[in-house]
Amino acid sequence: MNNLSKSILFIFLLASTFLIGQEMNNDAALLYNDGNKLIKSGQYNGAIEKYNAAILIQKHPNIYYQKSIAEKKLRKFEDAEKSLLQCIEIDPNFMAAYSGLGTTYYSLKNYQAAIDNFNKYLEKTDDKKGKSKIQKFIGLSYTQLGQEAKRDGKHQQAISYLNEGVKNYKYDSAYLTLAEIYIELAQYENALEAADNAINNRKDISPGAGYYYKGLAFKGLGNNEKAKESFGTSVKDKTYKANSEYELKQMNK
Repeated sequence: MNNLSKSILFIFLLASTFLIGQEMNNDAALLYNDGNKLIKSGQYNGAIEKYNAAILIQKHPNIYYQKSIAEKKLRKFEDAEKSLLQCIEIDPNFMAAYSGLGTTYYSLKNYQAAIDNFNKYLEKTDDKKGKSKIQKFIGLSYTQLGQEAKRDGKHQQAISYLNEGVKNYKYDSAYLTLAEIYIELAQYENALEAADNAINNRKDISPGAGYYYKGLAFKGLGNNEKAKESFGTSVKDKTYKANSEYELKQMNK
């Protein structure tokens, strides 16, 4: 399980502690509990059948929420979105549904909608641990928006998104993308700062990534000694080996 999947699973577990204690019809509750047992054993289709049967008896927010979890497990994100929206329609103060919608929209690559719902969750909770996890997702969502803007050639918009992202979560990939953009814009001091932040917060990027862009920044600033030093580190990373060798060769001519 990758780190992102673990984070989404944490949101599911965290959300279960905030389920509203609204009264549930006894017959609906029996089916609801059966569905929960099936989820725990990984029988997601069976769980959805139980939840659908429960909903025919009573449209309860907890049932719709649990149904959305099973739907997400089956990667039926559009169905999960419908279940969560129905949950909120019944109870607008059902906090877990907003974080659930956030992760659903993130999976659907609708990052702005994800951010909007994560922020709604933050407005409604005082739980510090929950807030920290959601802020990470907000940071990741802004990073995705920034990378999309970069691919579209919208550099200033990308910078804005990425800076907003790292305010919420110091994500190495966001800093690295900022470094790339600043290099393209010949803003070498900014690139150097971003590359250093990528190095200091490295979790997912390869070991030499930040040093490669740090080398490009020093090269742009005319500091060839520091540039060679940085390329000398990034050349050890197979991802950046060829580019680093090229830069070193050019500088040694």
